[in-house]
Order: sequence, then structure tokens, then C-alpha cells
Amino acid sequence: MSAESAERTVERLDGQGIDIVRVGYPDLIGTERGKDVLLERLPEVVHSGVAFCQAVYYTSPQGDTVPVPGGLDRGLPDVSIRPDLSTLVELPWEPGVAHVLGDACDPATGRPFLESPRQVLRAAVARLADLGLTALAGPELEYYLLEPDPTPGSSSGWRRYDDALGNVYVTGRKGDRLSHVLRTLRTLRKLDIGVTMGNHEFSGGQFEINLHHSEALDAADRAFRFKGAIKELARHDGLMATFMAKPFDDEGGSGFHVHLSCTDAEGRNVFAADPGDEGAEHGLSATALHAIGGVLAHAPALAALLNPTINSYKRFGPDTLAPWLNDWGLDNRSAMLRIPPERGAGSRIEVRLGDASANPYLGIAGLLGAVYLGIRDKIKPPAPLEGYGYDAAKAPVLPMTLPAALDAFEADGELIEVLGKEFAAAYLVYKRDEVQRFSRTVTDWEFREYAYHL
Repeated sequence: MSAESAERTVERLDGQGIDIVRVGYPDLIGTERGKDVLLERLPEVVHSGVAFCQAVYYTSPQGDTVPVPGGLDRGLPDVSIRPDLSTLVELPWEPGVAHVLGDACDPATGRPFLESPRQVLRAAVARLADLGLTALAGPELEYYLLEPDPTPGSSSGWRRYDDALGNVYVTGRKGDRLSHVLRTLRTLRKLDIGVTMGNHEFSGGQFEINLHHSEALDAADRAFRFKGAIKELARHDGLMATFMAKPFDDEGGSGFHVHLSCTDAEGRNVFAADPGDEGAEHGLSATALHAIGGVLAHAPALAALLNPTINSYKRFGPDTLAPWLNDWGLDNRSAMLRIPPERGAGSRIEVRLGDASANPYLGIAGLLGAVYLGIRDKIKPPAPLEGYGYDAAKAPVLPMTLPAALDAFEADGELIEVLGKEFAAAYLVYKRDEVQRFSRTVTDWEFREYAYHL
């Protein structure tokens, strides 16, 4: 981006009453890091970037610096974050503030930082482009809204917002006394991230707001911004929004479902069967079936990206409506990969493996990598699931713990080659440190189970 373009951007923003530009970027786990920049300093930042300690990418949710190679061992060097002005938007809840996504670069060479989630996704997009294909993604994210818990002795200080049994897919104040959904939809419309509709979800205090589909990087940008916006808007109301996979023992988890399709150079959906092709299976093209085969073949490794926490695996199991087996089905929500009923231009796959704690860049990148490998290698899927799933005699069980998923990811050399060895090495070290820290932590469950009787 030229300095002249940045200067014009400054003039435009100044005319809109904006005097601060927030430069944000995702770390390995999808947490936003950033700086607020005075508007007049934006051209300098666009040209030179904003310096951050590279170890920020390896910071745990509790603020620990995880010893990933390239951070502590190199004396905590810098990484440069350069604003991508094509992503600039005004923040509707912060008067005078605009937000821009940044790309991480090596400050010495200007080359992309290969562990950046946006760069990992770009690498996967490029592989599909080698096949003449463009991926479109439609993210679906669920989350819980929490309110302060005044109960003495509350373990967390939070409880489910407006919690009541049976408020399944309702609208209005019946399950949302403060009209959270309405206010959020109206606010996010101004953020221009493709929000379309929303409702109370299946569990008490759980909500879903839908996003339109678009090209993969844009879809991940919008999902990333959506998660940040939901959490920020909740804070403005004295509430807390969480995209944790399964925050409660007695309620279901929150999913991150991704609808995927691919188009060719003419914009034609290549997952759609050609008209008159009587040999097409299930109304899908051979390319679509190979994409399905690729996702199934690499699903154990994908779990490490789409189910990235210790807590993620407490969402799984029989009869949870969360995936447990590595299978696919036609309009079947008990399968890991569902084919929605639309055909023709609407042909797509819906991967239901992910949970809401996933970094959307890494989750979508992993899926594109698996789709690329499936199409490249012409992987054929098994027969689709018929009837209700969750029968381990019909399909392999997915990884049921984070360590098992990390082992599967490390063993999947083809997927790692697509996503980048530098990224994979950093991710594995970071996540295995998380497993080790958890293994040394005494949980509330352990104290309740053992302390009094043993």
C-alpha cells in the first residue's frame, strides 16, 4: 500500500470524525492483539508497520510466554504488523475509532511471517488456486452470553444470561430479556461483516448470529471480527460472551460450522453436478465427492485445528449433535460432514467438526488444505451415513482428546506441507505446552471427587 493511498485514507477518515485507528491481528489461538494508532501516524505505520514482540504469538490465555522456537530462545525478537487498508472499517460502538486488520512480517526482510494465521490461510488458498479453484466459506458460530452471578460461593462469578429451559430457537424477550440479539444485529450491520440473522440457540443463554458466505480469507476475517465484536459488545453491557467449546456440564457446547464450496475461473460452482449427468452421485460432482473424501481422510488431523483446547473434547460424544464419528451424510446433522439439500449453484459441504473456540483462520485453512488434497488425489469417500449416526460400528471414532488430535496432526505430513512446516512446528509446541500445564493443575472436579473421602 503506497504512502499516497494512506494519506488519502487519513483525509477520508478525518472527514468522518475518526481520529484513532485500531490495528489488530490474530495470534495462534485467535485472540486479537493490537495497538490504537493516532490517525496522523497511520501513513508511517502503513509504511513501516507496528513492532510487536514475536513471542506475543506464543502467549497463553493466562499470560505465560510459551517457549516456542523463535521467541524466548532468540531473545524475544520483533515481528512487524502492517495494516491491510482494504479491511478498514469504522467501529460502531467506539465513536471516532476505525479498525484495520494487520499482516505480520519479518521486520528485516518484509517477508510474511509464516506462523501468522492469515498467512497460513493464504497458503491454503494458493494451493486451491493452483487447481484453478477459489474457495467460498460460510461460518456459523454459537456462543454463550453470561451475566454476573451474585450467588455466594459462585465458582466463576458468572451464570448463563436469562437462563430457562426450553427456549430453543426462540426470538424476542422470552429468552432474551435485554434484546441482545436485536441490538447486536443492528450494531453489526454497521460493521459490515456480512451478518444476516440471529436467534436464541438450543441451550439456555446460548445464541447464534449467522454470517454470509464469501471468499475464504474474507470469511475468516469476518468470523474473527465477529467474535471480537460480540465479546466487546457484551462488555459494554456488563456481560460476558464466551466462545468456549463447552463451558457447562449440564448444557451442550458451541459449534463452529463451516459451509464450503469451490468455484472455477468462470465463477461456476464446481461442486454442482453438470446438467444431464445421469452418473452424478447424490446430485454432486466428482470434485465435490473428492473434497468430501479429503476432509474425511484428514479429519483426525483437522481436529487439532478445529477443536483446539482441552475443553473442546468435552463437547463430543454420542447423542450430543456434535461430531463423534468420522462420517458424512445427506442433510444429516448427526454426521460430521453434512451435505445441505440445495443443489446447483447452492451445492456445498457443511463441516460440523469445529467448535467455537477455534481460530477461524486456522480452522478454515485446515479445511481448504484437506479439500485441496482430496481433489488433487481424487480421494473417494465411503457411502454416506443413513439414518441417525453415533454408531461406532459404522464409522471411525474421531480423536477424543487434544493430545490424540495433536498426534494425528503431527503425523499428517501432507496437510502440514500445505499449511507450512514453520506454522505446524510452532502450533504443536504451543498446544503440547497447554496439555502439560493442564496435567499439572488440580481441578474443582478432582477436589470434589476425592478430598472428603480419601
